[in-house]
Amino acid sequence: MILGFDPGKDKCGLAVMGLDRQLHYHQVVLSSEAIASLEKLRQNYPISLMVMGDQTTSKRWKQQITEQVKEPLNIILVDERYTSLEARDRYWQMYPPKGLSKLLPQGMRQPPRPIDDIVAILLIERYLNRLTESSMRSD
Repeated sequence: MILGFDPGKDKCGLAVMGLDRQLHYHQVVLSSEAIASLEKLRQNYPISLMVMGDQTTSKRWKQQITEQVKEPLNIILVDERYTSLEARDRYWQMYPPKGLSKLLPQGMRQPPRPIDDIVAILLIERYLNRLTESSMRSD
């Protein structure tokens, strides 16, 4: 299983997905609770790898995780450009709008909650897509 991690200053997105792209977990947590949440997820799922966004706070988070988690975790940085925009679209695919909000153009709708967990899902998918593309090239 792969753990997706979208690090942030105030909140972080977490997601757990199998290599079969089956989503098992996703949640937004406070940054202060992120490491404890990572540890708990590792107890509940056989996580072999963590993919993390490569932007603003990633270097500091990678160091912090490496220093604080009990068992070493292989961490791979993934390009996270445009994931916030993609996550907004994905939110509406996962949770279709109801009532009057259906009438608004999708670009004008704002998700009613933080979507950092959906960014974490997208990071895992980007990593898996990269793997698939490179294995296709080597065939």
